[in-house]
Amino acid sequence: MTKIVSVHSFRGGTGKSNTTANLAAVIALQGNRVGIVDTDIQSPGIHVLFGFDENKIERSLNDYLWDRCSVQDTAYDVTSSLQGLGTARSRIYLIPSSLRAGEIARILREGYDVGLLNDGFQDLIQTLDLDYLFIDTHPGLNEETLLSITISDVLVLLLRPDRQDFQGTAVTVDIARKLEVPQMLIIVNKVLTSFDFTVLKNQVETSYGASVAGILPLSEEMLQLGSRDIFCLCYPDHPFSQVIRSVAEQLKSEPVN
Repeated sequence: MTKIVSVHSFRGGTGKSNTTANLAAVIALQGNRVGIVDTDIQSPGIHVLFGFDENKIERSLNDYLWDRCSVQDTAYDVTSSLQGLGTARSRIYLIPSSLRAGEIARILREGYDVGLLNDGFQDLIQTLDLDYLFIDTHPGLNEETLLSITISDVLVLLLRPDRQDFQGTAVTVDIARKLEVPQMLIIVNKVLTSFDFTVLKNQVETSYGASVAGILPLSEEMLQLGSRDIFCLCYPDHPFSQVIRSVAEQLKSEPVN
């Protein structure tokens, strides 16, 4: 049974795409076939983390949404990013969005049929024999985000220790509960190491009435890497990577009712 995981944040700049890529890589290394769809069509970028040059994108999610091709034609095998690790079944497929200015402008001007996304997700699951499908969403709340939340088995919510993030995330948590998402995991990212992580965890859990799956430290090594690679593969023993592996284990578990 394929598990659909939406990774979302109310505001931009939370490290959503980086977290998505690292979680997907860790899950794939454990012998799973993983798909990642970049539905942040207005500001795509997760392909960079997999070393995928934009000039190699012949077909994108935009092409599928505008009926130029099938959704499987937009899937690229980026398993090489795992650096030869994993098992024989380990695979990562990336469905990128277009970086062409004209394509992004058309989305902003005309929009697209959001209902096609769900059909596309299901087609990808079947044709690629996926164990996990990660959806890297657009920040904030819009029609596409609500669809992604609705069809997800797990919603991963990212926020920073910032008052604006706290308030916006509260709205998203409330909507996710109304949509009856089976499992919701909260991750606090970019936390200064000078913070008391236990106090912060308690504060967030009290604010939302939900468990915090992990707290990711602000990392100088992450800044130096500059999205050129998958952090967990470059720094497997780093505290950031340890938290990502812990969250991945929680993704694999069934929700507690």
